[in-house]
Amino acid sequence: MVSILYKWLMVSGVLFYTQLNSYNTPKDTHPIFVSVTEIEHNAAQKTLEISCKLFTDDFEKTLRMNSKEKVDLINPPMKKQMDLLVNSYIQQHLYLQADGKKLVLQYIGYEQQEEGIVSYFQANNISSLKKLDVTNNLLYEYKSEQLGIIHVTVNGNRKSYKLSNPDALASFNF
Repeated sequence: MVSILYKWLMVSGVLFYTQLNSYNTPKDTHPIFVSVTEIEHNAAQKTLEISCKLFTDDFEKTLRMNSKEKVDLINPPMKKQMDLLVNSYIQQHLYLQADGKKLVLQYIGYEQQEEGIVSYFQANNISSLKKLDVTNNLLYEYKSEQLGIIHVTVNGNRKSYKLSNPDALASFNF
């Protein structure tokens, strides 16, 4: 009788411990929430080339929060539909102003790279650049811990800035 009670208590204890730990360490999250935006001035083509890198799972969850459509960024048959969602979301959460003029971003496309999605944009008719203001709140509505890293390269001179949610504005002078 005592051995049956002992086994029951051991099994209950193990199950309780397993459940308790499963709440403290969710298996579907990663320890950092960050986006990386790269902006490079191409003087020869008079363009700004922009890429935004986001964790695929975070980006998909955010798109689901903001859309009634099915979201699957790595499913090739859904690529056209996902292009529309990616472009729309990034355009709503990333604004660039060059020398006081708001820039129009032309969507090029996106691709999966390892655990992330990289989307590409371009701004045209930028012959020179002295000041760039970047408003970036990518995935801020998804996680309060979200960070935004911005790298800007002009004439070979690279500058970087880290934004922490809720801060969303970075300025670069060249």
